[in-house]
Amino acid sequence: MNQVDSENTNRHGREEPLTGHELRDIKDAADLYQSGSFKLQIDALLPNVRPKESGRQQLDHFLFALRAHCISIPSIAPLSPLAAMKVLAKQGVAVPSVFPLPAPDVKWKVAFEPPREICVVGSWGNGIAVKKQIGSRFSVDLSMEMPEALFQEKDYLDGRFFHKKSYYLAILAQSISTAFDVDTFYSSALGDPRLTTLVLRSRNGSASYDFSKSHTEVHVIPVLSSSSPLSPSRLFPSHSNVRVPSSSSPPNFPTPIYNNTILLSTCAKEALMSTHELKNALPAFHDAYTLLRVWANQRGYGDGELCVRGFERKGSFWAGLLRYLSLGDELVGTKSGIAKLRKPLGKGLSSYQLFKAALDFLAKHKFGETPVFTKTTNGHRCPPEEYITHHPAIFVDATSTINFLSDVPLTSLDLLSHDAKETLEQLSNPGASSDTFADCFLKSRFKISSRFDAVIRVNLSQASRNQSTSTVIEHGSSDAALLASISSLLRRGLGNRTQAIAILQPVTPYRPMSSAESPSTSIIHIGLIYDPAHAFRLVDHGPSAEDQDSNVAKEFRYLWGSRAELRRFKDGRITESVVWEVTTSDERAHIPVSIVRHLLQLHFGLSAKYARTLQTPFDNILQLPDDVRRLHRATGGCKAALIAFDGVVRSLKALDEQLPLALLNVSPISEYLRYTSTFAPLPIPASISAELPESLRFLPTIPIILEFEKSSKWPDDLKAIQKIKLAFFETIAQSLMSSNPGLKASIATGGSSNPFQGYAALEIFTAEGWSFSAFIWHDREATLLDRIIDPGKMFVSPSDQKYNAQEQREAKVAQELYTRRFIHAPRHHRAIVNLCHKYSAYSGTVRLVKRWLAAHWLLQTHVSEEAIEIICALPFVGGKQTSTESAAAVPHSKERGFSLVLEFLTDWDWKEPLCLTLYEDDPSATAPEMWTSNGPDAIAVHRLRAFAREASKALRNAETELDIKSLFLHSTDDYDIVIQLNPTVLPRYHQNINAESSVWTRDAHLGITESTPRPGFDPLPLFLADLQSTYADTLKFFADSFGGDRIGAIWLPSLGAPRPFRALAGFSSKPLAKEDKAKDKDLVMLNRQAVLDEIGRLGTGLVQKIIVHEPM
Repeated sequence: MNQVDSENTNRHGREEPLTGHELRDIKDAADLYQSGSFKLQIDALLPNVRPKESGRQQLDHFLFALRAHCISIPSIAPLSPLAAMKVLAKQGVAVPSVFPLPAPDVKWKVAFEPPREICVVGSWGNGIAVKKQIGSRFSVDLSMEMPEALFQEKDYLDGRFFHKKSYYLAILAQSISTAFDVDTFYSSALGDPRLTTLVLRSRNGSASYDFSKSHTEVHVIPVLSSSSPLSPSRLFPSHSNVRVPSSSSPPNFPTPIYNNTILLSTCAKEALMSTHELKNALPAFHDAYTLLRVWANQRGYGDGELCVRGFERKGSFWAGLLRYLSLGDELVGTKSGIAKLRKPLGKGLSSYQLFKAALDFLAKHKFGETPVFTKTTNGHRCPPEEYITHHPAIFVDATSTINFLSDVPLTSLDLLSHDAKETLEQLSNPGASSDTFADCFLKSRFKISSRFDAVIRVNLSQASRNQSTSTVIEHGSSDAALLASISSLLRRGLGNRTQAIAILQPVTPYRPMSSAESPSTSIIHIGLIYDPAHAFRLVDHGPSAEDQDSNVAKEFRYLWGSRAELRRFKDGRITESVVWEVTTSDERAHIPVSIVRHLLQLHFGLSAKYARTLQTPFDNILQLPDDVRRLHRATGGCKAALIAFDGVVRSLKALDEQLPLALLNVSPISEYLRYTSTFAPLPIPASISAELPESLRFLPTIPIILEFEKSSKWPDDLKAIQKIKLAFFETIAQSLMSSNPGLKASIATGGSSNPFQGYAALEIFTAEGWSFSAFIWHDREATLLDRIIDPGKMFVSPSDQKYNAQEQREAKVAQELYTRRFIHAPRHHRAIVNLCHKYSAYSGTVRLVKRWLAAHWLLQTHVSEEAIEIICALPFVGGKQTSTESAAAVPHSKERGFSLVLEFLTDWDWKEPLCLTLYEDDPSATAPEMWTSNGPDAIAVHRLRAFAREASKALRNAETELDIKSLFLHSTDDYDIVIQLNPTVLPRYHQNINAESSVWTRDAHLGITESTPRPGFDPLPLFLADLQSTYADTLKFFADSFGGDRIGAIWLPSLGAPRPFRALAGFSSKPLAKEDKAKDKDLVMLNRQAVLDEIGRLGTGLVQKIIVHEPM
């Protein structure tokens, strides 16, 4: 054994102590990463997002051949720009057009000479390339230095440089496409023709230059040499380098973006060397940069399905950010004075620490207020004041040449800050997510419905492009100028109503060499992330009446148009104001979107049909039809129900002198009193009950719990306790009716035969038409039930009183009901009420999810409403009790909350417990199984996940109201049996997602003579309960609890095969057919037809027909 083997053996055998590096790794995993698995996941991620060695040799072979070819391209004599374009057009190659096009009589000319130097630059040149998205290619940036002889001193004027650069690129495209068997395209980042590059891709089946195994594409970028005649001083932000002969443009207007774009062509090699030095000086730079790019790419700050406006091909920004953090910044003045210097980070930081430092900077820095100047070695080339004056956002690189953010709108930077804040919250609270690593680095955030509180899909094809010529030249294209104007106006108009505004657009597609212009941007998505403290205010205040002639007042009136008006307020102020009139809470939730639509209509001529949002269709899903509300003629809603509840409590409290025990507390346990009922509850006064058709007569019953003072006079027998409760109810009923005219109270007894179970309730029907069902809580019942279930807990000898097995089973059932109703239901109610008050969007989220689950026949029949209320809390509390509504990840609209719940259900591992700390009063008393003990089972969960997966896809592609309604439409094709019910006898039919108004017309309820409301009566769940208990071993049933008129059922697979006959088999059976008897005389099979006949007889008067989707 050699020495090396001996050392390895000692290390693995732990005979030597751990090194300092190993000890640090262990400590980092425990302290820094807060999870050992998180560090291992990062270590596994890094090599999988970097280029592989396979295929590099073929790529290098192509690059060397490409270099040899390009430096040998023959020179082309100077030509006028238009003549040069015509020559290339004849060869099928277009010169990328830059606005404004050159005039026919220009004196300057374009020419071509071979590049002086060809270098691999960018991330590939430094070996830090990162995969963008799954299936995308790595970019290999190849800079080709254009000889200085092609340029003149004043080529910075009027786009002359860009025209010469475009011609140079077109000559390269024509020559390369002829000489090499590769696919060639033009690519213009951000749709800006001034940033056009030539893209080379390996062609399938190419015999000579096949570098497809490297998963790369080559971007050819013409650049200026350091000795070019263009003076950098003429490209400072304040300089005006475009002369526009138009009266619509101001004279000598600064062109900071135009100037910065020229400077981008001068720094490729310098940026390469700077990043290389940083990579060598900072050991953790490479890994930190990789993590940062992966994080950014998953959120649209790069290439992908949708790109955040301004961040397309902005890879240099991320390296510049890490360089700034490691070097520190320059001391410069800001708009608010002298900024504090930021201390550089230590070079010994780990990659994860450096990554978190970058996120911390992005989360806290206000780019619109404080400029960033990376520390330089030789001082500033350009006075910092010029950047501060002419750029809204400033991040100047170490060369003091480039402003990375010159063409990035402040709205995109606000979104970047918000995303960084959200990620930091996740990393600081690992328990907030089931998989923090996946949320940070793996999950794509292109599902905009779950990322933004509101999404507006805008069609720009009809937008009025009234930007001045100078503005179009400054931004490079009409589309870029339009989007910059939209971004600026929306940010001004929404103000502090939003934490972030995102303008998302598809990445500019590659185009063939024969196309001179990039395709126009026709569709964008505007995403809003609300600030809940300000988003829904009704008034926007402007300047006071005394400042009517000021520029501020003029700008206010220009921004809002006819909506701006002088108003006097209660405090005596008279100001310019914009008032948003609303009548319902749903309309108030639409105010931010209404502002966006108003501004788009006013300034860009885009009517509502060109700016679509999906909020209104979701509102309609939760509302009853208009004619139903008119027929009820009553004011409903959770607030009205709470007022009625308070009235009942006062009436009950007033009866203390008439009752043997004082009433201590009345606890609500109903969804109607905690804002989570799918539909707003409607009362039915006795005066209008007879006028309503049967399909509109559903009156919800609101359960409440009565708690009396403790007394030793209660009997110590469960059956006697139930009798005492009946006596209490009788006394309360008589006293209530005598003291409250119009109120009716009666005792309702259930159909349970369980002697230990509370089978009675006091039904209270108020004069306003509300119905309450009261239960009495006596804590001694729990002790007595425990003694029956476990005789060892008795104080008396077990032989004195024995309970048989049947009684013990009944006691367990009674104990479960007691615990659910009297212990957990009040606690759950308090927790949900707190969530509704704490998070404005929680209530609407629960209502939408319940509606969706019911529409797919799972709510109540398989998933309890309490379980759904807990699941819907996940996006808000995220596994931690301390979250607030201001947290970055908390949704502020019901639509976003609904989308997040769907995403969770899609990947829900139902075998793993879902633990949320909701019960603040007693966290240790939670019972995870309490609301899921009766379901869902494996079949229901699999169906639930399948529905959620399809709904999430549909929501992602939804564009119209019909698309949203389709989320709630349920197919019956996969059911073996569909039982069609008579809708005219279903009191909740009006809540059906596809309710037909003809059912509740006048003719539909002729002959109804009963005028007394029937609180809580709904034949569907009663009939369904009978079916489930009768055919528990035969069929599994599904139904919509909100007005469903069909019941679906599937045969249990275990009954498919014949089995031996036995008594009490649990299902209707029949002998096998005669031809099979000789072989299997004692076998029977399920008698499906008999089961269907029994169901039909059981549902006489309710069942219209039974549809069978499977042969009998």
